[in-house]
Amino acid sequence: MNKKHLLSLSLAGLVAVSVACSNDEETNQGENEGNATQEETTNNEATESQEEEPAENNETAVEDGEASEQMEMPEPDLEGVPDIVAEVNGEEIPKEEFAVTYEGQFQQAAMQSQMTGEEVDQDQLKQQIVESMIGTELLIQAAENGDFEASEEDIQETLNQIAVQNGMESGDEFIAAIEEQGTDEEEVMSQLEVQVKIDQLIASETGEINPTDEELQEFYDQMIAQQGEVEGENGEEVEVPSFEEVKPQVEEQLRSQQEAEAAQLLVERLREDADVTINL
Repeated sequence: MNKKHLLSLSLAGLVAVSVACSNDEETNQGENEGNATQEETTNNEATESQEEEPAENNETAVEDGEASEQMEMPEPDLEGVPDIVAEVNGEEIPKEEFAVTYEGQFQQAAMQSQMTGEEVDQDQLKQQIVESMIGTELLIQAAENGDFEASEEDIQETLNQIAVQNGMESGDEFIAAIEEQGTDEEEVMSQLEVQVKIDQLIASETGEINPTDEELQEFYDQMIAQQGEVEGENGEEVEVPSFEEVKPQVEEQLRSQQEAEAAQLLVERLREDADVTINL
């Protein structure tokens, strides 16, 4: 099977980026059409103002030009990345697969850097991604070598969950969005089958996760405290929902966190006995 390391979250992330870009384009188009009349009036007023104060407007234009340069998005640097980025128990992770994951993660990091003003450390990001891909490959191998079976019902349920996470109404809508990005339905379903087996593998490690009310309350308090720190920095006041109002969401998030922690521990154990070579 051609594994593209786009399981679950990676697949969802690609679609989220695509949908977001599409929505932005539609929003910008609507705003441009809706503001056409206003722009004509504004342009007339601007012409009169330019005649009265040309020097001031020239200075403003220069400042706007400098701001545009500062807001220019950086480009991902894949120069020097080898054809085979890593090998995991004889299974190769090629540059092509690495590039797809890297470009998606880089886009998110670049957007974050625009807000923080800190430049993206591409070398560090590359190392983080190759380690993540190695972990994914170790989980894939363990899941496929284990006694796990993915029924059509399990696969469809996972597909529907991913669709909902991305604001889509059905799995078919998700499949259509993925196909637009060059991945056919057969490949998506094959990846989902592996994802179901990975979920079963992790569940076999964690057992049934049922957080107590005390654990949920503690997790909720931590989330509220972190949110308060962010609000304090921004000087904004946001109404905080009560514990009972968001309890189902808190429980889902805590379960996801505990599953992620269990998966990381499993990867670390698998890595101890694995033959891993990193060429990056």
